[in-house]
Amino acid sequence: MILAIESSCDESALALFSEQDGICGEWVSTQIEAHRPFGGVVPGLAAREHLTNFFPLLEQLLKGTPRPLQNAPLARPEERVHRIVVTQGPGLAGCLALGISLAKALSLAWDKPLFGVNHLLGHVFSPFIPLFDAHFQENRQRYFPHLSLLVSGGNTLLISIDADNSIKVLAQTLDDAAGEALDKGAKLLHLPYPGGPEIERAATGDSSKYTFPVAFSETRELKFSFSGLKTSLRYFLEKLPPATIATEFPHICASYQQAVIDALTLKVKQCLTQHTFNSIGLCGGVSNNKALRSALKAIGDSHNIPTLTPFSQHTGDNATMIAFASYMAPEKLVPSQKFNLAFHPTLRLS
Repeated sequence: MILAIESSCDESALALFSEQDGICGEWVSTQIEAHRPFGGVVPGLAAREHLTNFFPLLEQLLKGTPRPLQNAPLARPEERVHRIVVTQGPGLAGCLALGISLAKALSLAWDKPLFGVNHLLGHVFSPFIPLFDAHFQENRQRYFPHLSLLVSGGNTLLISIDADNSIKVLAQTLDDAAGEALDKGAKLLHLPYPGGPEIERAATGDSSKYTFPVAFSETRELKFSFSGLKTSLRYFLEKLPPATIATEFPHICASYQQAVIDALTLKVKQCLTQHTFNSIGLCGGVSNNKALRSALKAIGDSHNIPTLTPFSQHTGDNATMIAFASYMAPEKLVPSQKFNLAFHPTLRLS
């Protein structure tokens, strides 16, 4: 059994994952309400919240948790755990340090080996979690090579994964991430934090009524850019009177969201013409967006390959995806040398 700890940003999360039974328990404490007045995550506040939140989560874990498809509690999980894994980066330095400190303490107290996991690797493998069953390992090869679209507030990446878990970054953003463009667009539209889901809720109008720029639409270069999109929304809103903005609000939100989706799906389509893949995966916090999921599934269907998406609770930062990544790609684990595991805020996926 694997105990995973995640603290890269503003979620404190623990999870237990069994290589035989799958998810045995997961606990998440979110900080959205604490950061809402500031319109975004405040790093110092996030670190302090982790210090407060992890102890109640650990207490819940130690009380035992129901096993999948059974009513019996999982007795004394600390005795069942055979390794501990923790997010090593990328993320906020103070937040990562607190998660790793907890992992080190438990590793020493329980005499269990400790390993670091790349946070982005957790996202990349999260679409495979719904496929886990007793025959998963013998069936997983059919999905590779796999094309992963990772879309979050901090990252926008297109990644190829081969059957041997070798990873290659095919495209990334040159500036803002797609999730950041949605959040900052929401702020310009005076929507509350977190902005991405608020834009989706408001996007009930005609998504083709207004045209916002899609970067690199005239080139086959595999790269993204969203800073110009955000700027274009600002200038667009400055030209409209408040009454018009109020009337056109659902159409503006839908059109802005569609520009983000068009930029993402355009490069996915180009990847599929340049490389051969057996599946597409959508992951990261923005992968909860229903319009994006629908657009990516349509692309997969048109190429006769499956489109994999995570459970909704595994789209944001969570410890289950960290545990699952360590199960999917144990060769990519970073061992702790005498409990001196370091955190890397700018760790890259490789």
